[in-house]
Amino acid sequence: MHIAMVAARYFPFMGGIETVVHETARRLAAWDHRVVVLTTDPSGTLPTEETRDGMLIRRVKAWPKTKDYYIAPGIYNDLAEQRYDLVHIQGYHTFVAPIGMLAAIRHRIPFVVNFHAGHHPSRLRNALRAVQWRMLAPLVGRAERLIGCSAFEAALFAKGMRLDPARFTLIYNGSSMPPPSDPPPPVEPHLILSIGRLERYKGHHRAIAAMPHLLQRIRDARLQIVGSGSYEPELRQLVGSLGLGAHVSFTSIPPDERRRLSDLLHSARLVVLFSEFEANPVAVMEALAAKRPVLVADTSGLRELVTNGWCRSVALDASPAALATEMAAELEGLHQPSAAASVPSWDDCASQLLALYESVLAGHKMDRAGTPTRAIQACTIPSGRDTAG
Repeated sequence: MHIAMVAARYFPFMGGIETVVHETARRLAAWDHRVVVLTTDPSGTLPTEETRDGMLIRRVKAWPKTKDYYIAPGIYNDLAEQRYDLVHIQGYHTFVAPIGMLAAIRHRIPFVVNFHAGHHPSRLRNALRAVQWRMLAPLVGRAERLIGCSAFEAALFAKGMRLDPARFTLIYNGSSMPPPSDPPPPVEPHLILSIGRLERYKGHHRAIAAMPHLLQRIRDARLQIVGSGSYEPELRQLVGSLGLGAHVSFTSIPPDERRRLSDLLHSARLVVLFSEFEANPVAVMEALAAKRPVLVADTSGLRELVTNGWCRSVALDASPAALATEMAAELEGLHQPSAAASVPSWDDCASQLLALYESVLAGHKMDRAGTPTRAIQACTIPSGRDTAG
């Protein structure tokens, strides 16, 4: 099978979509499929073509250099010139998605769409999401399958784009992590990690604000903020204003240093994500794979993880003192650990994608032969587990 995974960004850029593409594409390549990661490089400094982990990474120019619109006509040209069996659109947020969908429709290449819903640091961009959805809906409606990484996300886009919910297939993001170093790092009993891009909506400031209250109960508690982003100066200023310099630190781990991330996760006692909005956060799934307790905000797709029994939650509007109480309870082992063993792996995720691709291509061949139209696969939960949106 010749597959094009189309994404606005890919490694060395960091983020959830980039990780999903990397982990699934390299597994499909290892299973003897021809996989091309078709992405952009606004900087013009990265290789236009390279092979890694058996897959071909092809980068095209995108404009403007300093914004995340990613206007990239080279995406269309590549899809028009190559003989792909199937196109997988990863993410809808930029101009890359409609360009890829237009090319696939024009050249009669079957395609599927993963939404990867998320917030944007710009309030204006978030306010325009509904308009964006209405404009994209005619293109998205031409996809062979629509993939939700959570039941919450599937329901969100089915309603927002007026799409038939039965057209969605649910495939959770994976969670596999490499083993830690040998010997593994010691566990710091009072180390907390808050992982994610450094944007306000991710909620790192909530974890920081809770620390003075937590320190009244656990004097050697330590919080490490893991990520990079434009909100870092404000977070550092908050740390300084609260006098937390000895208890809060910042780090960022390059995406190709997976063992380093594994070591960090295995050394922590608790992982938190007090984000305002998530569909199915890769950071949380990977923390669960490392068998770390996870505490999240009770909102959006995070609530679904709690329903599945994988982690615990606290109200999004909880006070800093209330957050500290819940964090202390986790550090002190007052709650049972989450059912991390049932969390899907990246192998599970890639296997489900492959089955979906095969179903799409089988139906596409039948349509060309003039037989009845393929049936659309219903939105199903991997491994038969129930969930709630």
